[in-house]
Amino acid sequence: MLKESLVEVLNRDINKLKIEIELYEDESKLWVIENDIKNSGGNLALHLVGSLKHFIGNILGGIKYNRDRDGEFSKKNIPRKELLNEIEETKEIVVKTINSLDENDFNKIYPVEVFNKKMTTIFFLIHITTHLNYHLGQINYHRRILSK
Repeated sequence: MLKESLVEVLNRDINKLKIEIELYEDESKLWVIENDIKNSGGNLALHLVGSLKHFIGNILGGIKYNRDRDGEFSKKNIPRKELLNEIEETKEIVVKTINSLDENDFNKIYPVEVFNKKMTTIFFLIHITTHLNYHLGQINYHRRILSK
């Protein structure tokens, strides 16, 4: 039950991320930073892809992935199609990894200490789901404010 709920929510919200990226009328605006906006929608999408691939795919699923967190915020002008492909690949990795977990795995200590705190895998997965939604809201706002 827990596994199915996590897969449903993460799948839904990663699909929302794809939709937000597709809704930018002008692809170049994905990378715009202006006024008090410190991160572009494109960079936030790269950050989410990097975070999900690293913390779920690599740490829990054992996929080979070397995260470049600095690059998530410094890379620019990646074609939308490439960004959408990265998001789709991330969704597949996340769903496959969560589905591979045994119900007992959720109560185990997450293999990496994050924020200098030991936590269960389920606690961390709830955290990363809310992290996804936090940045998804920022991307939505970024897109809407630039389309005025």
